[in-house]
Amino acid sequence: MFNPSQEDVRRFFCGAWSKQNAGQPMETLETLAAGWIAEHPEWHADFADAEAAVARSYPDTTGQNHPFLHMSMHLSISEQCSIDQPRGIRQAVELLTRRLGSLHDAHHAAMECLGQMLFEAQEARRPPDGNAYVACVQRRATRD
Repeated sequence: MFNPSQEDVRRFFCGAWSKQNAGQPMETLETLAAGWIAEHPEWHADFADAEAAVARSYPDTTGQNHPFLHMSMHLSISEQCSIDQPRGIRQAVELLTRRLGSLHDAHHAAMECLGQMLFEAQEARRPPDGNAYVACVQRRATRD
């Protein structure tokens, strides 16, 4: 199983952003990461300096003020949708995207559900409940 360190993750995102800005060829995952980074201009400086990013402490564990956690969640949701795992997440995110009119906004709403699922699993010391996660996203997609 792939288990990158915090430094590996930060260098990956910074490298993808650097390649994007330099017009260099990128791997598929780097292209996806750079696309999500482009959606967040408030953090472009964080991704522009890999050494500073590696050294910096981000105390926020929700992802709202932690650019690397936030981008990791974007990539996670993108991957989940691409393979529809947990089952039903692709449709739920598609419905939420239509409701909100933006894939980006749908990801942010799904992140809240993803974070809630992970928090509850950690608190209960049990595996994450993918069904509860999908149900949360579905509820958000059908709200009036």
